[in-house]
Amino acid sequence: MKKLLSLFIIALVVSLSGCIGSMNTGGTSKETVTVTDSLGRTVEVPAKVTKVVAAGPGALRLIVYLNASDMVAGVEDFEKRYSYGRPYIIAHPELKELPSIGPGGPGKLPDFEALINLKPDVIFMTYVDKKTADDIQEKTRIPVVVLSYGELATFDDEELFKSLELAGRILGKEERAKEVINFIKSVQDDLSKRTEGVEPKKVYVGGIGYKGAHGIESTEGEYPPFVAVRADNVADELGKGHHSIDKEKLLEWQPDYIFIDEGGLKLLLDDYRKNPDFYSSLKAIKNGNVYGLLPFNFYTTNIGTALADAYYIGKVLYPERFSDVDPAEKADEIYTFLVGKPVYREMAEQFGGFGKIDLENGTVKYSLPTSP
Repeated sequence: MKKLLSLFIIALVVSLSGCIGSMNTGGTSKETVTVTDSLGRTVEVPAKVTKVVAAGPGALRLIVYLNASDMVAGVEDFEKRYSYGRPYIIAHPELKELPSIGPGGPGKLPDFEALINLKPDVIFMTYVDKKTADDIQEKTRIPVVVLSYGELATFDDEELFKSLELAGRILGKEERAKEVINFIKSVQDDLSKRTEGVEPKKVYVGGIGYKGAHGIESTEGEYPPFVAVRADNVADELGKGHHSIDKEKLLEWQPDYIFIDEGGLKLLLDDYRKNPDFYSSLKAIKNGNVYGLLPFNFYTTNIGTALADAYYIGKVLYPERFSDVDPAEKADEIYTFLVGKPVYREMAEQFGGFGKIDLENGTVKYSLPTSP
């Protein structure tokens, strides 16, 4: 009987070893847990994480959303160089003072030596494939966990929510992860209820950032803020995602309202001065229905800004449904929840903020980099 009991205990320990184990680092043994990241990779991470880094577009933003900025040991040079336009960096300027972990920017890998020297418990990454993640983990001997923003065709994105839950579990921030997910879902639900049964307005968005700044020809099918408020996006016929159109297409579409992502506003104003006749042929411009939006595609999606933009678009298109909403105050409510500070004023100073765009006399303080 004792022999059978011993065999049972051994079998039980072996079966559990896939979930709980130990990690030997520098002669000391740490208890670990096994997680599955967004690529389906099985990764062994310390059971108690106190120091992390985040590399790749949007990785650091998710850590800030989880109220874990104090665990960050180093940041990419991208975060230091482009210290505007992204609410999580505006709200947490102290992050820019941390050691560098490499250049950052789309498609650029972290500096392995810097990672090894910093000795984080976990490296969080986005927008890398399985081979790259495995390679970084093997060369640094630090667990690499890949997170994902999903497609974000709407704000209710299960892949993003799973990544928040995963990072929350690793960081000991499970409750905060739930709060963030519930907050995003509640905003989505509010926007949906406010616009239920509306007569959709014909709209277009230009100036969308996509690996840098672009002018009016840069647009997006199934643009999340338009989807959230049931607007009739003329670019949806092109399919989901980013598109660069021939400007003449706008003359064919003739949207009633044009919204401009202010990250590309400088390029649009430059083009307007060269081609005023083209712009004056657009119905929305003749009627004064051209409005500025804060850029949210900057080192992937700044979700708080996208949500704030949706409220402003709703206010413009359906003022009676949003009569109780002050878009600037709503933006600060969203920013305060997600990044800890109300940063609408800083964002508006940088890009122009919510309001009508004056094509004749408009000026721009900042625009997105043309090639980050």
